[in-house]
Amino acid sequence: MTEEQMLAGSIKNNAVAQEALYNRFSPKMLGVCYRFAKNREDAEDMLQEGFIKIFTQLHQYRNEGALEGWIRRIIVHTCINILKKNKKFSESVDIIYANNIHVKEEMIPSIMQAKQVVESIRLLPLGYRTVLNLYAIEGYSHKEIARLLDIEESTSRSQYTRAKAILEELLIKRKILLKPSQKMNYGAVVDSPR
Repeated sequence: MTEEQMLAGSIKNNAVAQEALYNRFSPKMLGVCYRFAKNREDAEDMLQEGFIKIFTQLHQYRNEGALEGWIRRIIVHTCINILKKNKKFSESVDIIYANNIHVKEEMIPSIMQAKQVVESIRLLPLGYRTVLNLYAIEGYSHKEIARLLDIEESTSRSQYTRAKAILEELLIKRKILLKPSQKMNYGAVVDSPR
């Protein structure tokens, strides 16, 4: 079934088309939910609620941009609304530490074990994890994140900075990422003449 057929059928409440649409996009969207949720059950709940919204709002999709992107936005907004509704997004921020953290993006290897990285991200406190997902993975600006989460833009920035620092520490502890000193020593060994 083509995307157009799934879309047209789903708008007409055709169960076969709705199932096809769900089966096509739910695996990717579960991954999105999983990054925001504490566990798989919460992620599945977010996914289900998200798809209910998708099916009720599908008539609003205007074929401007990819359908997957439109679905993803609804899923992300659903995850945020669930977190806010359940008052799970009330963790404080360590603003004191934010100014002293310097994380260099190039310190993270280009190819990493994705599952271990996702698991490490899920260990972050909820506020940090949410901002990191929205900014680094979903591509929202700090201004958009502040509006979505009802926080200050500076809070979004500081949570993102702190989240990167904590994530770096977790990745080093899990031996997914080398310490800066180890990276330099490794480079020195590789670059030394024989």
